[in-house]
Formats: sequence, structure tokens, C-alpha cells
Amino acid sequence: MSTPNARPKTSSAYIAQAAIAFGVSFFGAGVGVFYLPLDAWQRGFLAMSLLFLVTSAFTLAKVVRDRHESENLHSRIDQARLEKLMAEHDPFKTP
Repeated sequence: MSTPNARPKTSSAYIAQAAIAFGVSFFGAGVGVFYLPLDAWQRGFLAMSLLFLVTSAFTLAKVVRDRHESENLHSRIDQARLEKLMAEHDPFKTP
């Protein structure tokens, strides 16, 4: 029986595929910028834009992941508190 908050496991093949896809796309974009028929400063601007885009995508992914984990943590804490109250409650006990 699985728990409702269990996270699915990612396989090493999936991680490898994601890393390879990132590397290939980043390399391809870099080669494309390098071979564009532009001046050096224009190529430099595009290369810096590409790097900024990649770093901001990583930052956004981290923020989304952290927010999701935070929400899961709060719901697990609330669920644990509720389970503790229910376990301690005895409906047949007279006050």
C-alpha cells in the first residue's frame, strides 16, 4: 500500500536522457550563435542572453520545486497533527 504523499522514483535512464537533451540543446544553440553572420559584439550579446536564459530557467525550476516541497511539508505537518488529535480523542471518555 503506497502513501498518498509518496514521490515517484526517477530512473537513472530518465536522468541521463534529461542531461543529454540539455547538453545537446545548449551546445546546438551555442554553435548556432557562434556561426551566425554577425559582428562579435552581436554574437557576444546573444551568447550572454543564452547563458542568462539557461540560468534563469534553472532558478525558476528551483523556485517551483521549493514551493511544491514547502506545500507538501505543510500538508504533512497538518495531517500528522490531525492524526495525533484523532488518536488521542476518546469519544467514550466523559469530561
